[in-house]
Amino acid sequence: MMKKMFIGAILAAYMCTPLGSQQVVAQQKDNLKGEISLSGAFALYPMVVKWAEEFKKIHPNVRIDISGGGAGKGMTDALAKVVDLGMVSRDIHDVEIKKGAFAFAVIKDAVVPTINANNPVMEDIKKKGLSREVALKLWNGEYETWGQVLGTDSKVPVHVYTRSDACGAAETWAAWFDKRQEDLQGTAVFGDPGVASAVQKDKVAIGFNNIAYAFDQKSRQPYEGMAIIPLDVNGNGKIDPEEDFYSSSMRLITAIIKGQYPSPPARNLFLVGNGVPTKPEVIEFIKFILTDGQKYALGTGYIPLPKATVQQELAKLKKN
Repeated sequence: MMKKMFIGAILAAYMCTPLGSQQVVAQQKDNLKGEISLSGAFALYPMVVKWAEEFKKIHPNVRIDISGGGAGKGMTDALAKVVDLGMVSRDIHDVEIKKGAFAFAVIKDAVVPTINANNPVMEDIKKKGLSREVALKLWNGEYETWGQVLGTDSKVPVHVYTRSDACGAAETWAAWFDKRQEDLQGTAVFGDPGVASAVQKDKVAIGFNNIAYAFDQKSRQPYEGMAIIPLDVNGNGKIDPEEDFYSSSMRLITAIIKGQYPSPPARNLFLVGNGVPTKPEVIEFIKFILTDGQKYALGTGYIPLPKATVQQELAKLKKN
């Protein structure tokens, strides 16, 4: 009961669902038909699946096909008009906009550093956390032991993992320490699930994952075999009480909303089309996502958009 009240309070303070929107959609449900295709970012995949399930309850005659593959694939497919909407988990580049990319911010998420829950120096890791400077040295190949990471004499090796696919998670993670995805060194693994699996199997691993792949959304706890390294945001070499909010996904989400977790690696996630959408079913799906769809964010492990952002994104649909 307390958790439901907590989620409700956050939603009420953070987002706005226009009154009567469910009633308007319900009136249209028997008339709306067609197909919507989406591909791209693993970061957005669980949220879009949930939106599709709820949308189809209102519009059962609309078929929705969703596939992963990374943000790079989502953008490529959208620009080539292979899909109606690409799922992209990074900022949209100017060159992509010039090619016709038209983006809607639809939800907020974050990338977090993940390690194996049975790491032999876990207690020291929890106390010291991870700073931008240390993250840079890990992902540029300079640090090879956990002793170097922690400033101790530990000879325990550190195995660094990154992504092999062009993706928003890697781009956003690298942006935290002023780099790009192509600058990241380490063992390259495909997809968010791939990195999570690698970390779970390797006791001395360090990687990065989106919230939905780091935390079990039923228990709100990190997935079995995984742990989250706290970020040393102020760079003082230790994790202060105000930096320690990783015990559950809800505590982390609250910290993101309050601005306690840096951005990047927190960021908006986007649906991208080639130009302003014209298909009625696609337009209605985006409207649903930006209105009633926002209430499913917290329950799926994401952060709803602020009221002002929702209104700004809805206005884009009128540019046709």
